[in-house]
Amino acid sequence: MELAVAKDTGPYICGLDAAMDVVGGKWKALILWALDDGGTLRFGRLRRQVPGVSEKMLIQQLRELEADGIVHREVYREVPPRVEYSLTEMGQGLNAALAPLGAWANEHMEQILSAKQRDVA
Repeated sequence: MELAVAKDTGPYICGLDAAMDVVGGKWKALILWALDDGGTLRFGRLRRQVPGVSEKMLIQQLRELEADGIVHREVYREVPPRVEYSLTEMGQGLNAALAPLGAWANEHMEQILSAKQRDVA
C-alpha cells in the first residue's frame, strides 16, 4: 500500500488523517460553517461570523484553506480593493462530511462539557 504524502507532516495513515490535516485547528471548521451559512463573504463580515478569531489567524487559516482547494478567494480590482471568500465544490463537500460530526457533538454537548469541567477541577 502506497501512502500519500502530507505537505508538512509526512505520509497520511488514512483518509481521516488527511481530512484532519485540512480542517485541523480551532478556527477552520468555524470558517467553513460561516462560509456555508453566509455564502460569499467579504473578510470583515467573515471575521464577525467567527467570534474570537484574530485578523492574523483568520488570514493564515484562509490561506491554508485556499491552498488546500477548500476556499476560493476572489480579488476585485476596485478602489478600495474588495476581496470575497466562498467555498469551492470540494469545500462544500467537506462541510457536508462535517455535518454528522456537528450533529454528534450537539447530541453529546452536556457530556463533553461535564468531562472538560472534571478535567479542570
